[in-house]
Amino acid sequence: MPRLEAAANVALRVPALALLDLLYRWDAAAVAELLRPRHGDGIRGDALLRPRALRGASCVGHVLCVVLLVLPVRSLVRLYLHLLTALLLCAGHQRASDYVHHELERGFQGAVYSDMAEFGRFSTALAGQVCICILCALLMRTRQAWLFAAPLLPVLARLCGFPLHALPLANTFAAILTSMEVLYVLSSHILVPFQLAAAACREILQAMELYRLLALGVSLWSQLSVPLLFLVFWLVLFSLRLSSFLASSSSPVAQQGLLFVLLSSVAECCSTPYSLIGLTFTVSYLALGVLNLCKFYLLGFGAFQNGNVMHRGVTEGVTLLLLALQTGLLDLQVLQRTFLLSIILFIVVTSTLQSMIEIADPIVLALGASRSRSLWKHFRGVSMCLFLLIFPCFMAYKIAHFFHLDFWLLILVSSCMLTSLQVMGTLFIYALFMVELLQDTPLERMDEIIYCVNAVSRVLEFLVAVCVVAYGTWESLFGEWSWMGASVIIIHSYFNVWLRAQSGWRSFLLRREAAKKINSLPRATRGQLRDHNDVCAICFQDMQVAVITSCNHFFHGACLRKWLYVQDTCPMCHQQVTPAATKEDGSAGTAAQPVPAHEDEVLGDGGAPAQPWEDGAAPGEPLGGDGGAHRDDRAGVCSPHLSAHPDPPALGKGEAGAVPPPGAVPHRDGPPRWGTQQPTPCAASTDRSASSGLGTGRSQDSRSDRRLS
Repeated sequence: MPRLEAAANVALRVPALALLDLLYRWDAAAVAELLRPRHGDGIRGDALLRPRALRGASCVGHVLCVVLLVLPVRSLVRLYLHLLTALLLCAGHQRASDYVHHELERGFQGAVYSDMAEFGRFSTALAGQVCICILCALLMRTRQAWLFAAPLLPVLARLCGFPLHALPLANTFAAILTSMEVLYVLSSHILVPFQLAAAACREILQAMELYRLLALGVSLWSQLSVPLLFLVFWLVLFSLRLSSFLASSSSPVAQQGLLFVLLSSVAECCSTPYSLIGLTFTVSYLALGVLNLCKFYLLGFGAFQNGNVMHRGVTEGVTLLLLALQTGLLDLQVLQRTFLLSIILFIVVTSTLQSMIEIADPIVLALGASRSRSLWKHFRGVSMCLFLLIFPCFMAYKIAHFFHLDFWLLILVSSCMLTSLQVMGTLFIYALFMVELLQDTPLERMDEIIYCVNAVSRVLEFLVAVCVVAYGTWESLFGEWSWMGASVIIIHSYFNVWLRAQSGWRSFLLRREAAKKINSLPRATRGQLRDHNDVCAICFQDMQVAVITSCNHFFHGACLRKWLYVQDTCPMCHQQVTPAATKEDGSAGTAAQPVPAHEDEVLGDGGAPAQPWEDGAAPGEPLGGDGGAHRDDRAGVCSPHLSAHPDPPALGKGEAGAVPPPGAVPHRDGPPRWGTQQPTPCAASTDRSASSGLGTGRSQDSRSDRRLS
């Protein structure tokens, strides 16, 4: 029942919308000219009155149609039931009039049952009138079928042997009786429109108090099912127009091919504001269907669990409506409207392809990175990308071959080129992932390669946008200049040139700053890694090589670099990650990093002895961060700055030159245990001479720094 009610909610409002469309097409002046008397000079008042009366009738018709559009569903159902009953009664009276007319023509005066042919006609007329009475009783939900039996009077009069000249009188009496019944029903329901209006006003006032105007509009939008209503209306209009085009074999449009016939039918069906809005919703639903089909092709039924708001076809519908209003589509002739509509639909299709790329790009890249071995999934992803690569090029070739090249056409072609460039970048990165999958060892600098591929794609897109702006500026200066062209150039320059350049430069600066920070951070020694005894908190893999942040957290250099591309805080404690070179050498709360006794204890890339990087701090330079001894339960980090007390020290900041208490042994799964061993640094340096230089005071720490340096 809910589905049936929803279908009735849409279907019963379509006739009112169709009447509004017809009233908009209706020219009152032309109709008045047709109704004007052709002979005589008189009745000048009637000639002036008719256009005004027609305009008034048009206004009344608009009001009635709007009222029909906003009526509740149950009121609409009752209204249509009464209208169907009235139509059935009219059909019954028309059938009775035809029967009386045929009887008068034949002139048979005998009884109807005395002649088989006459009895057959009588039986047919009687059965038809009985069926009409039963249908009217069913529609009005009453058992008093005799209320609708007035059209039966001429037939019953013929059965009773009334003379033929009395049959027209019986038919007239039946019509008068039915008219009186209709007037009685109308008079008994004359207050219903006012009651409905009062109830609607009360509901609107209550909704305004609770939900405000915007929420009220959204509620009415959903209750009236406006998108589906305009969709059904436009599809009915388009079907009728297309069938008329195909049925007329002599029409020149039918000789131009199916594509031109379709475009001409669409152009005929967007000549009024109502039909244009219907076309807008139709395009929106078509785009939604294409995007859902793309998702289903790539992911199957799981694609409909989470949907992006921007991938619901709204962008395509709004684009078509704005372009149609901006270009004056409604005021053009049919042929001009057809060509302009083809360009607008080209832009809409390009926008749909861009949305398909936004859907396919993360799916294809995730498919390559997830090392999935399902050939069918890979085939679907690659085939979709190939379609998105070839089809925009085909569209650009067709429209460039069909129209003369100018600034507007260049913008359309450039959008197709940008679409193909984005797909090429996606396919190249997918190919890199697949090559890495086939190799035994991962590719070095994979992140840098992907960044370079994306950078090249963005640079090419930027160059295309710059070329479009340059061509448009040249045409504006030395060709036809217009405010519309200048505004398009300005908007295109801001969104497609300036914002892209700003975004690319910001990304480059972030990567450069991240590389600078990584190069400045000190490397962890073997002893520090052994005492740390934990995995990288970013990738959860064992660490053979690691860097130490200023807050004494250990990470892989490559993992931390990728993290710093996104944000410049520590992944564990969210403190600001700053280059060690920017720290003050003599600041309080810092301790000297132990220097290993042998060079091979400081691991570099590939196990080579690590030297300080360009901007990094050499071993022995102070490390910034918290000075208190603590155990980070998330990363298992034991701080190298510990107090030199035999008992567990108090946590705090600024305790420089500290050594751990006896027996402080960091563990992977628990807090440090305190024993009775001799104090050793948490970093576990093997250089005893360097370790013995660490004291408990500020002066000893300074002397240790000088010895280590």
